[in-house]
Amino acid sequence: MSSGTGSGAEAAEGSTGAGGSEGAGALSGPGAADAGAFADAEAGVRGPVVPVRTYDVALLDLDGVVYTGQQAVPHAPDALAAAREAGMTLAFVTNNASRTPDTVAAHLTRIGVPAEASDVVTSAQAAARLVAERFPAGAPVLAVGGEGLVAALRERGLMPVVSAADRPVAVVQGFAPSVGWELLAEASYAVGAGVPWFASNADLTIPTERGIAPGNGALVGVVRAATGAEPIVAGKPELPLHRESMLRTGARRPLVVGDRLDTDIEGAVAGGVDSLLVLTGVTDIPGALGAGPGLRPTYIAADLRALLHELRRPEQSPDGAWTCGAWTARIDDGELALDHHDGADDGLDALRAACAAMWAAADTSTAVDFEHAVKTVKETLAAAA
Repeated sequence: MSSGTGSGAEAAEGSTGAGGSEGAGALSGPGAADAGAFADAEAGVRGPVVPVRTYDVALLDLDGVVYTGQQAVPHAPDALAAAREAGMTLAFVTNNASRTPDTVAAHLTRIGVPAEASDVVTSAQAAARLVAERFPAGAPVLAVGGEGLVAALRERGLMPVVSAADRPVAVVQGFAPSVGWELLAEASYAVGAGVPWFASNADLTIPTERGIAPGNGALVGVVRAATGAEPIVAGKPELPLHRESMLRTGARRPLVVGDRLDTDIEGAVAGGVDSLLVLTGVTDIPGALGAGPGLRPTYIAADLRALLHELRRPEQSPDGAWTCGAWTARIDDGELALDHHDGADDGLDALRAACAAMWAAADTSTAVDFEHAVKTVKETLAAAA
């Protein structure tokens, strides 16, 4: 849908907007291959597509896309099995650095989505690659995190340590519930002394069964407050994790699939790859309608069954209206109007057309009654259901 994308996945830590202003720093210096990984991807596609026939790899977010907590998202296991059967490679891409790929794969298998550790890509792995590209094998690295981070560093031949007194060449911070004051203090001592600082991700919060709790971004904020420094961030929406996914899968025409605009979709747009927003997680109708530049998906669908069926993108007519399937959206006197006509409709074409019209209006600073637009779309979808 978005005109901002080009070619064509467990954020158990839910971002509410985060730091990482130097995440782009991963693109400079030794090992600066992030942009090249995406340049190798084939150009994006136009017109209706069936994702399993168009894209070779689905880079799937997990929480809110494949599962919610310990339960599979409805239709996800069957849809993913069918996508695999059709020849699509599945990669499960997570901002969560606390768990190892083996642990994540076991979780997926338990909920009916068979997976191997090699199918999982974590922000810890992306951060470890950034460090390994700058320092030699065997170099000591202060690991501020849990098992997932330690395993990722060891995979790259680095030596995890737990004290600034061990003279680490870098500090890498990744979420783990066990991270406490003493380890944060060690990180602060090292970072304050000028040791390069990397963070697996900067998600401020993490959803738990009891509610919202501090995520890695909040713990990064502790070290930032103590040192005044900024880390290089590896996870979504920064490029290193997407680059890690591309390198591990060998994707030529990937499709990023997620439920969050500010991590999954923003990362896809930044990387120049196509994206599919599914409405099974965080983003709802108001969120989709109000998506700003850089946060707009190529496609919108209800759930992962969309991988198997034709997806349409709105097209603009000379009069400025946007048509998708059986629905046309336009802005009249500051209000969104939706008109139905003959044509195919999978139940969300009204939303797709409305998003295109709302995004175009925002880009031209055209005033629109947003509450009225949300009401119009919700009533239209409810009537068509």
